[in-house]
Amino acid sequence: MSTPRAIVLRAPGTNCDEETVAAWQLAGADVETWHVGRLLEEPAGLDRFQILTIPGGFSYGDDLGAGRILATRLGHALGDSLHRFRDRGGLIAGICNGFQVLVRCGLLPGGAGEGRATLTNNDSGRFEARWVRLVPSPGLSPFIAFREPIELPVAHGEGKFLMADDAAVDGLDARGQIVLKYADDRGIPTRDYPDNPNGSAGAAAAVCDPTGRIFGLMPHPERHVRAIDHPRWTRHVGDLPKEGQGLQIFRGAVDALR
Repeated sequence: MSTPRAIVLRAPGTNCDEETVAAWQLAGADVETWHVGRLLEEPAGLDRFQILTIPGGFSYGDDLGAGRILATRLGHALGDSLHRFRDRGGLIAGICNGFQVLVRCGLLPGGAGEGRATLTNNDSGRFEARWVRLVPSPGLSPFIAFREPIELPVAHGEGKFLMADDAAVDGLDARGQIVLKYADDRGIPTRDYPDNPNGSAGAAAAVCDPTGRIFGLMPHPERHVRAIDHPRWTRHVGDLPKEGQGLQIFRGAVDALR
């Protein structure tokens, strides 16, 4: 089997790139980290890779809004290159700040919803850092190839996913593009705080484009790649799992490309 090659893109203020590299390595990919300036100078460099990831952090200090400056740079200079990357079978993932970038440069949600989504301030009016339960909707995106709920941490101030109206959100959900939803302890999707840390419409924690190959999520899967990453790992009943639940997201993408 071939080994997929992943590129992790960093910019000033990115602070989750090393954890994201480690997650891709654990999932079985070969990984390189590139500064956004290098990719802007060498857009053809994308041809060497099958996976592009924009990790979390505070790119450019989020001075004009979360992810806005990086989204502007990528959208203006690399928009066509990123679409070609997807169309040749490449996978694009945005985590937290990376999700904000993908939404703000128009790559998500894509299709009929293009340009009609945003990520805005949490309903709580403050930065939220907590663990959340997520229920998957597998089928469309290779990143979500599992069916059981998972738990991941969030850390964001602008994570509320919104579209133009409820009908647009319902349409996105009906097309299978809301691939992870915030859920309560019974596994029921919810907009209620604190199970939903930001108030996202449709309980959306992760969405993909109509092809499934562009994927963005607010929770941090790279922070739960080992079982001991979970704060309650010492209370686990039975044998401790060999890996954390977040690794399934990375492994699904790698397996799809082999």
